[in-house]
Amino acid sequence: MTKLRELFLEKLSKNEKIAYDLNHYLAENPELSGQEYNSVKKITELLRKKGIEVEDKVAGLDTSFRARITNSDEAKPKFGIIMEYDALPEIGHACGHSASGSLSLLAALTLWEMKDSFDATVDLIGTPDEEVMGAKIPMAKAGVFDDYDSVFMIHMNSNETLPAVHFLALSEIKVSFKGMNSHAAAAPWDGKNALNAAILTTNAIDMMRQQLKPDTRVSYIITNGGQASNVIPGEAEMIINMRNSSKFDLENTVQKVMNCIKGASIATDIEYTTALTGPEFEDMNINDAGTEAIKEIMDSIALPYVEEKQGQATGSSDIGNVSYNCPAFHPMMAISDHYFPLHTKEVTDIMKSDSINEVISRGAKVIGLFILKAIEDPILLNEIKQEFQKTNLDN
Repeated sequence: MTKLRELFLEKLSKNEKIAYDLNHYLAENPELSGQEYNSVKKITELLRKKGIEVEDKVAGLDTSFRARITNSDEAKPKFGIIMEYDALPEIGHACGHSASGSLSLLAALTLWEMKDSFDATVDLIGTPDEEVMGAKIPMAKAGVFDDYDSVFMIHMNSNETLPAVHFLALSEIKVSFKGMNSHAAAAPWDGKNALNAAILTTNAIDMMRQQLKPDTRVSYIITNGGQASNVIPGEAEMIINMRNSSKFDLENTVQKVMNCIKGASIATDIEYTTALTGPEFEDMNINDAGTEAIKEIMDSIALPYVEEKQGQATGSSDIGNVSYNCPAFHPMMAISDHYFPLHTKEVTDIMKSDSINEVISRGAKVIGLFILKAIEDPILLNEIKQEFQKTNLDN
């Protein structure tokens, strides 16, 4: 056991109660995405009480922050610990952000306690609104994560701990078709049927599926197909959702879908416009060198884990966008011994129970020990950097 590792494990207990109490507060006082004002106030007050410098409203977001946990010159490594704290409507912290955020805080405070023992910069980065708009996306576009050698966060899971998880790249568009109304019985030839353009688009997409890769998903709904059956609809709208395991393959899928829309509109003599319904999520740029280090750390603290099954990824997250700005790590930690979906009352109940305390402590160990391992092992840090650079160059 290295001296830094030993010191971290020794110092961890000094702030465990603060982290447990924060989780309890957040779990009992959930705030929706982008409205986490009291949550951020509570967190930043805890940090400032320790004498830690805090920057508010990072990238212009009201409920974001960045705290300088330890400081060093630019030539030394720089690490970010990401903290989430938004909740879901009605059901509260059913995604576990109260605990995942609290363990990020615990890791940061423990590193702060031993700041004179190593030479590196560590920031705690508060990222709001993961559940709705994915605030890490505008933060990444603003360059918040550009200068970090790596950033790290942990998410909750039901009964499996995973050292790394894949996410799908996602783009969703609204298509508005504009034609001309006319009476469907008296003068249908005077109309231009916008609904036909929408239907032909769906047919074209379905015929296109044969040429899509197995990891591509395209789904759609028609949200407006007219108001009366005896009127040629002059307006129609649809929403098309596209996902892929690679953001680069997704770009190709989006272009194919756009061609379907264009072709259908030409065939039906209908005008159209498209608009994104929300931010575009990128897939998770997995870093194998860092993931192997995470496995070693989990083994060293007797934290059982399983490998993610191939093709298991079904969701999207804004951490994916961060992972193309710098090496990013997003393990998931088990909070129970049996399976249940996230975003359910079972998660909310566990967040309010004392059983989550051990998860918070073990998660903080994974984050803190990873950062210290990277500081002590320049070869590992270089491998992480080189792999990150190569994945971006290859694509």
